Amino acid sequence: MHLRHDPVYPSRRSPVLAENVVATSQPLATQAGLAILQQGGNAVDAAIATAATLTIVEPTGCGLGSDAFCILWDGKKLHGLNASGRAPAAWTPERFAGGMPEHGWDSVTVPGAVSAWVELSEKFGKLGLATVLAPAIRYAEDGFIVSPVVGTAWAKGAAILKDQPGFAETFMPDGRAPKPGEMFRNPGAARTLRAIAETKGRAFYEGEIAQEIAAFAKAHGGAMTVEDLAAHRNDWCGTISQSFDEVELHEIPPNGQGIAALMALGILQHTAIRDHGPDDLAAVHLQIEAVKLAYSDLHAYVSDRDHMDEVDETALLDPDYLKSRAALIDLDRAQDFGAGAPKLGGTVLMNVGDASGMMVSFIQSNYAGFGSGVVVPGTGISMQNRGLGFTTEQGHPNQVAAGKRPFHTIIPGFAMKNGAPLMAFGMMGGPIQAMGHMQLLLRTQLWDQDPQTAADAPRWRTIKELDVACEPTMPSGVIEGLQKLGHHIQIEAPDNAFGFGGAQLVQRLENGGYAAGSDPRKDGQAAGF
Repeated sequence: MHLRHDPVYPSRRSPVLAENVVATSQPLATQAGLAILQQGGNAVDAAIATAATLTIVEPTGCGLGSDAFCILWDGKKLHGLNASGRAPAAWTPERFAGGMPEHGWDSVTVPGAVSAWVELSEKFGKLGLATVLAPAIRYAEDGFIVSPVVGTAWAKGAAILKDQPGFAETFMPDGRAPKPGEMFRNPGAARTLRAIAETKGRAFYEGEIAQEIAAFAKAHGGAMTVEDLAAHRNDWCGTISQSFDEVELHEIPPNGQGIAALMALGILQHTAIRDHGPDDLAAVHLQIEAVKLAYSDLHAYVSDRDHMDEVDETALLDPDYLKSRAALIDLDRAQDFGAGAPKLGGTVLMNVGDASGMMVSFIQSNYAGFGSGVVVPGTGISMQNRGLGFTTEQGHPNQVAAGKRPFHTIIPGFAMKNGAPLMAFGMMGGPIQAMGHMQLLLRTQLWDQDPQTAADAPRWRTIKELDVACEPTMPSGVIEGLQKLGHHIQIEAPDNAFGFGGAQLVQRLENGGYAAGSDPRKDGQAAGF
């Protein structure tokens, strides 16, 4: 790509242009990745270093008990890794007759992020785990200064989770959350990270750390056992994709929500969106309606891939089906769409590109902030609450069951053009992620915005039925126009729960090197050399 930089939105940051780049939501994590690249590591080494560091310096979004997904270009081929965990063997629909809890041990599935680091390091890394985990170990042991956005989220999370098992002991020293500008240490996490490096992850899934996790679960009525942890396995699942003109968007197959971004893009192929600018009323309306159509199907059909018996991704991405869904969009009014009837068939972020051409889109998350609120004493491990992604609806493909992966919101994104890697990108932020991927892809590829401008741009997200949340920076004329079309608009500040996401983008330049952007809604930074 040639680079056109037109800073039309409030942050007015410039994109970072360099041969090696790292973009994350926290500057210390970005610097950790750069340091690894400068030591001779590749993009995978840098991604693991930033991921591990983020568990320490941004515990409000991820932790050692997170799940993870990755899409990477190794220089010749695209790979997709699903490192999300499964439900404990003792989980049954009967256990959750009262619904899926948001917090506590009964919201925790087996955490997969550590296994992703290990597997990526062994398959593609150059430097080894001890080297790439060193920055995270240092920040855990010696401490780091809490950044502003993280500190604000920390206080909110602590108010909700302070009584969860182990939470206050680790994350509320002196009985409160640390404030921005204060030093925080997590020696238990340093110990766990060392054990992971020394045993290539075995301590976490089979050894002493696994024993401590299981014992703490048992002590608090949780179902997770050492056997559940030892049974964890990752899947090299490849990617699924959807083209829009010359660009292909690649996503991880279900159990993630990435397929919704592909469906929305496929629906927009059959509309007049190319006739409009990025902030035109008609363009925003078309995107909202395409997303609503895609999400209706997403929540009806998507689950653990092994349990999608009636409708699979082939059916959901069938070109004729997407064309029929596009035909339902009315340019003059907003609609509340139900799920379609596709034919029967047999969903925290960092992006890295290095000078060799290797590109990585990696995402890990606890789901809702700190996740379950459960923190295993002496380990620094905050457990995700991915079990909340299940439904208790009888017969639904995503109904909770033993050994099953829940529906997931976290998704890495990757774009290809004419068979060549173009962009590693993504957006943290729960339900907005798939619609965010679509917004970022269209802004960078259809409307030729550079990665930083695309990250700065005002966002919207659908909520339910006709309800749409918009950022206050959205042009007032567009908001008024959407209301006249029948959309129920809520203006929200970008710092509410999942909010409007946090984007990171790394785009390949035509003559080598990259342009990187980092979301101004977070503490983040894109940097390179």
